Amino acid sequence: MLWSLLKILVFIVLVAGATVGAWYLMELEGGVRIAAAGQELNLTPLTAVILLVLLVLAVWLFIKLAGLVVALLRFINGDETALSRYFDRSRQDKGYRALSEGMMALASGEGETAIAKANRAERYLKKPELTNLITAQAAEMSGDRRKAEAVYKRLLRDERTRFVGVRGILKQKLSDGDTDTALKLAKTAFGLKPGHEETQDTLLRLQAEHEDWSGARETLDAKLRHGTLPRDVHRRRDAVLALSQAREVAEEGQDIEAREAAIEANRLSPDLVPAACMAARGYIDQNKKRYATRVILKAWEVQPHPDLAAAFAEIEPDETPEKRLKRFEKLLKVHPDHRESRMLRAELHIANEDFPAARRALGDLAEVDPDARALTLMAAIERGEGSPDSVVKGWLARALSAPRGPQWVCTKCHHIHADWAPTCENCGAFDTLAWQTPPASGVTMPTGVEMLPLIVGSLEDKSAEETAPGGGEATAPDKDESEIVEAEIVDDTAEPSDRSGT
Repeated sequence: MLWSLLKILVFIVLVAGATVGAWYLMELEGGVRIAAAGQELNLTPLTAVILLVLLVLAVWLFIKLAGLVVALLRFINGDETALSRYFDRSRQDKGYRALSEGMMALASGEGETAIAKANRAERYLKKPELTNLITAQAAEMSGDRRKAEAVYKRLLRDERTRFVGVRGILKQKLSDGDTDTALKLAKTAFGLKPGHEETQDTLLRLQAEHEDWSGARETLDAKLRHGTLPRDVHRRRDAVLALSQAREVAEEGQDIEAREAAIEANRLSPDLVPAACMAARGYIDQNKKRYATRVILKAWEVQPHPDLAAAFAEIEPDETPEKRLKRFEKLLKVHPDHRESRMLRAELHIANEDFPAARRALGDLAEVDPDARALTLMAAIERGEGSPDSVVKGWLARALSAPRGPQWVCTKCHHIHADWAPTCENCGAFDTLAWQTPPASGVTMPTGVEMLPLIVGSLEDKSAEETAPGGGEATAPDKDESEIVEAEIVDDTAEPSDRSGT
């Protein structure tokens, strides 16, 4: 409505201007005198202007007629498209003008205007490979997804625009959450353009979500071949996929294949903690303890981790606490001041009932950088040194409300995971989990913390060995985690006189 009113106002202004100009020319004295070949012609100003306009129009018509004559002569000489090109030239000019205006409207966020300009360009140009894309994007911008999908399907009919159509429908299915159909479309798009980086990433993410590890590894190799992924990142992510494949094979009961896949994953990325643990346990099953030790040490050099300590303990499961402390020096001397190394040493000394040494190993962690694990270790040390129950319970109370310390955290969305996984269970990102302390806003309040040394097993088992005849193992019934923590501390830190009597 506003645009129509504006056009009417412009027309009125132009008519008024022409009227004023004509009146001015009529009132103007003098004129134009033309003398040629003995003939003289006197013209009023208004007549001169009219003749000038007619002359310009005649010149323009002459140029057009000359072009038509040239096209006709070319047609007579055998150029069959000369006349059609002549008549289509003006249509093309109008079509490309409408096309450019549609692209500008699309960039400006004017969806309806872009659709109108695209339809006008289609009438003049008859090139749907150009106009359909603008129409589809403008329809999506305007919220008309049905029209956009219909246009994308029309693009599928032409091999030149097939990839654009598949990609457009793929994005719609992803926004709808239809990952099954999206995976099929991503494979089709990847087949049409294997080097398209966005399609590669989409296909890789969907394959990881559907646990198609072998297909994901092929896609990852394609990213390396086409130069869209650095070689070091490729090795790391290939290791993640190999580890995921190993886990899947292990769940199917194929132990040999799972062991080989885990060893391959560790070879590709020795610093990947879950791969190192799985490969080490595979070597332990083969009684290759030296290989298992080497795998764990190499991963520990990059980042100390409690899971590595647990796997290292499984190499010699029946050794005494004193021998275990001596054997673990191979790990502890690599990063002696690391937080994990200090707590691991404290746990080993607690298992060996050397509580002063455990306190020295733990140092000021419980005060400077407290978390649930460090505080429960302090409770065990206090109990072992004979401190009052109120002191022990005070440390336990602090432990129950303290941060849990480093965990598997998604570096993209900061979601906390209980165990490592190849993809984030919250945002679906691939290979984004890192062992780190979560942000303060993401720390959860634990209901219980595993306090006993990870490398020596349950203290309930130890208590059972002290009380059961023949040193047999005993299992405790399920309890609330906070009750288990306190009970285990009491059992493990009995008075020396009590221990000597068993």
